[in-house]
Amino acid sequence: MDVKKKILLVEDDEALAAVYKSRLEIEGFEPRTVYNGEEALSVAMDFRPDLILLDAMMPKISGFDVLDILRNTPETAGIKVIMLTALSQPKDKERAEKLGVDDYLVKSQVVIGDVIERVRHHLQAS
Repeated sequence: MDVKKKILLVEDDEALAAVYKSRLEIEGFEPRTVYNGEEALSVAMDFRPDLILLDAMMPKISGFDVLDILRNTPETAGIKVIMLTALSQPKDKERAEKLGVDDYLVKSQVVIGDVIERVRHHLQAS
């Protein structure tokens, strides 16, 4: 039997998070949702996701800071991270890439099917 790939969904918009979570379940993943950067970091250590879908704009700790900490922590450094954000400026994408993001998707430019496709792509590559 295939072990389900674990996805950590970090999104402070609870309605949007619910939509993504149900779609990820339908697609055969095991999603966990957290609503801020602090939770994301603690859950990443315990849950050990295969991939993290990370919002950039969040209360307390931003997605950029979460990404930076994940990449600098040996236990989480290898986790695939896709930033899914409202920030469409090139400088934001460059910042994420410098921090080691695997993919950068702008919410207004993608539909959920695109996101699932990118998730599958990165999980196949791992």
